[in-house]
Amino acid sequence: MNIEKLSSNRVKFTFEVTPEEFEHGLDHAFEHVSKDVEIDGFRKGKVPRSIFEKRFGVESLFEDAINHVLHHKYHDAIAHPDYEIVGDPKIDIDINNVKRGQPFSVSFDCPVKPEVELGDYVGLKATPLPTVVTEEDIKKEIASLLRKESTLEPKDGVIEEGDTAIFDFEGFLDDVPFEGGKAENHELEIGSNNFIPGFESQMIGMKAGDKKDINVTFPESYHAESLAGKPVVFKLTLHEVKRQKTAEATDEWVKTLKRDGVETVAALQESIKVELTEKKATDSDAKFRSDITSQAVENASVDVPEDMIESEANAMIENVKNQSKQYGIDYEMFLSMNGLSKDAFEAQAKTEAKARVTANLVFEAIAAKEGLTPNKATLDQKYEDLAKQYNMDVKDVRKALPESALAKDLGSQMAFDFVIEKAVRDES
Repeated sequence: MNIEKLSSNRVKFTFEVTPEEFEHGLDHAFEHVSKDVEIDGFRKGKVPRSIFEKRFGVESLFEDAINHVLHHKYHDAIAHPDYEIVGDPKIDIDINNVKRGQPFSVSFDCPVKPEVELGDYVGLKATPLPTVVTEEDIKKEIASLLRKESTLEPKDGVIEEGDTAIFDFEGFLDDVPFEGGKAENHELEIGSNNFIPGFESQMIGMKAGDKKDINVTFPESYHAESLAGKPVVFKLTLHEVKRQKTAEATDEWVKTLKRDGVETVAALQESIKVELTEKKATDSDAKFRSDITSQAVENASVDVPEDMIESEANAMIENVKNQSKQYGIDYEMFLSMNGLSKDAFEAQAKTEAKARVTANLVFEAIAAKEGLTPNKATLDQKYEDLAKQYNMDVKDVRKALPESALAKDLGSQMAFDFVIEKAVRDES
């Protein structure tokens, strides 16, 4: 085996196939095809090798023989202790040089797990988010609770921003009604931007009983191609205007929330202060960890193979496809319900995949440099935890997840914890 390092993430393995190895491949190929061969005078599957080669030529076995040889040679490349192949190889073989009784060469140009050049990862600094809960924070939280208890009540007068309109409409493209453009007693909060851009603003100033033509243009990216970018007219009849009536923060209202031990506005304020303090502390810690790990990754240098990024992105996409199947919804429809197009989501998945893979590689390298490896007790406990989590037998979990892979994952987590432990909280 000859190894040529093409870059930090590609290696070329070149092998010489001996006549004996190719002959073994020919034997395998004949064994594979002979069971289906029929020649007059011989039972099916009982044709002698010499008769077969005389009738069909030894070259008829070359394709299967070459594939057999390639399989064994590629296995040797995969087993190399210094490189971890992370994608499909580019195979280089000159078929014209493949002859019985003569050696020939084959090369595999493979993407491999790249080298990581670590930068600073000890003593990194980040500024935590403030954790002090202000009176304004408490007021906003109570206002949010009050909004949830609000009701819509009829309003006299014209539509204003924040009002809810009840109306009929029908859309026309070139004076012809278009499919899906008609509704009765439709409810819309003005200013919510839930309709075509420009529609809601033209309703401001209308009052119950008014009729109006609303002129808008569909966005170029609209999902219905027949309407995308087209100017249309909606004929609208307004039936009713409603205004949101917000509840008042009283002791009686607090009791309706049914919080344990909280029956007054003062007690609610104190309860919210405790909750927000805990939330801010959690958010601050998460932001600090994120900032520190981002620095550790940014300080490192690593050329991630496209194969690793594609593999991770495909796994993320497949996960979302499985979610859509669980809900019985078409994949693209499922994405649109979450505000994403297929192209936008898959581009986003690729970006996130690159970030994930890069971070994993960096923390694997830190674990290796710092000698961070889980002990047997930790591995055993993790297998027990996974078995409980997925309601599986521990033996089955061990079969599905080799100890080497689990040790690598836990080592990366140990490296993550190590970097956070050595980081500095800059409170200035």
